[in-house]
Amino acid sequence: MFRWRFWVLVTLVHTPVSILRGAVAESLGECRFPRLVEATVDQLQAGLQKGCFGSVDLVNAYVGRIDEVDSTFGTVLEMNPQALNIARQLDRERHQGRIRGPLHGLPVLIKDMIGTDDRMETAAGSWALVGSKVSADSTVAAKLRENGLIILGKTSLSEWANFRSLNSSNGWSGRGGNTYGAYYPDQDPNGSSSGSAVATDLGLVPFALGTETAGSILLPSDRNNVVGIKPTVGLTSRHMVIPISERQDTIGPLARTVKDAAVLLQAIAGQDPKDNYTWASPFGENLPDYLAACKLSGLQGKRIGIPRNVIDYLGPTDAPIISAFETAVSVISIAGATIVDNTNFTAYSSFYDSLNPAIVEAADFTTNIATYLSKLKRNPNNIHSVDDIRNFTQHAPLEDYPSRDTGIWDQVIALGLNNTSPAFWPLYQNNLYFGAEGGLLGALSRNKLDAVILPTLVASGIPAIVGTPVITVPLGAYPDGIPVERNSRGDLVQRAPGIPFGISFLGPKWSEEHLIGMAYAFEQRSLVRNKLRRYLEACTELEDVM
Repeated sequence: MFRWRFWVLVTLVHTPVSILRGAVAESLGECRFPRLVEATVDQLQAGLQKGCFGSVDLVNAYVGRIDEVDSTFGTVLEMNPQALNIARQLDRERHQGRIRGPLHGLPVLIKDMIGTDDRMETAAGSWALVGSKVSADSTVAAKLRENGLIILGKTSLSEWANFRSLNSSNGWSGRGGNTYGAYYPDQDPNGSSSGSAVATDLGLVPFALGTETAGSILLPSDRNNVVGIKPTVGLTSRHMVIPISERQDTIGPLARTVKDAAVLLQAIAGQDPKDNYTWASPFGENLPDYLAACKLSGLQGKRIGIPRNVIDYLGPTDAPIISAFETAVSVISIAGATIVDNTNFTAYSSFYDSLNPAIVEAADFTTNIATYLSKLKRNPNNIHSVDDIRNFTQHAPLEDYPSRDTGIWDQVIALGLNNTSPAFWPLYQNNLYFGAEGGLLGALSRNKLDAVILPTLVASGIPAIVGTPVITVPLGAYPDGIPVERNSRGDLVQRAPGIPFGISFLGPKWSEEHLIGMAYAFEQRSLVRNKLRRYLEACTELEDVM
């Protein structure tokens, strides 16, 4: 007995506190170390609360996983050099009984559009903005910190959120090179929040933030087997986030489960005096409880429409998506929803053929990017306008010009519009018709629907132009035997056996709570995510760093 007590005393003197607590907890049989590729917020918080591991251990484990596989996948542009110090502080706070919220001490990655006033860059993947400094944290970054999250680093993306080239690749940026998905070699990750999606899928982080203007959260979530929430424009602040279009930009979570996406959305949502779009929110300071919306009964009694004329725009190679979608319709019906078929978007063909949505984005970008650049407290490349960005890009060797063109900016400059031009407003009103009476909102109203469902591949266009929310959930994967199809550059595989796809729930503005409930109810009845297999995974686990 004496010798046992002496051994304990020596251990107390020489063992770090976080490891000691973990050893004690495990000796009591309390500790379960979840596999990080599927670890949920609940599992990680349970381990932190029991003292099985600390936030420092989590940071070390996730950094280990990134070091292990990210040379293959290219998901992280840079790590936060302060991450370990932040984790130590949050561990101290936990030990002192100060818990900032349900996400206290968890790491998160954020897209390189989201401003941070720290030692990391905010550069949209472009060398044009490397060395620039924002005047303050973006509001969403500040909210992450207030909620006790550790910003682990900045994720890769399609440069300038896919608003530069007509001939580039999803997930490519001058800063980071290519990003790849994990289900087939050279897999197209889709974009533009490519790194956020792939890193989350691989368990290089519990969850991540992305930005969306027109598909940039939904489409990479679709192709990388994760949940993505594109919030209503105005639910999350865009202050100090590199803009594309004030009418369409929104910041949202990517996670492995609906519950994890919901709790991260809770942390970043809310009104902000620095973004007047957030003042349109009907919630004020009383946001819905998005986590509480995650109920198995979320589909019970809901009327859900299917706009078949949108699905018709999928091609023959997407037959597996349509087949999986029909199976999902049966699951949703059995879960208690009423399916209303052929709730078509009446102006969809006109929308599909129109240049107006692109012109509105271009006019907004001209104005919005100049405003953002004017607020930088450091701007070493003297970038102040679209012309300046294009000129820098065309003369910077690392920007891979002219192999990757500046075609979008060329068109923006040639248009000569900004969002105060007299010609702008009629174009924008036409856009609203495509999305409202002629699109989603008209279908919801005419058919008294709670939501619409679509394959995610065709779900993002109409919600983009009217600023409505969408949540995508894993649905399936392309089967064995499907021909391998590459992108136009030939450097990425767009379709191949095993590459995932998703299903989306679309609703009216501010309907995230209801969409989350529906998506959760579907997710729990299908559990597709764990059935898919990556060709390469990280092996580092919490046990390896403790």
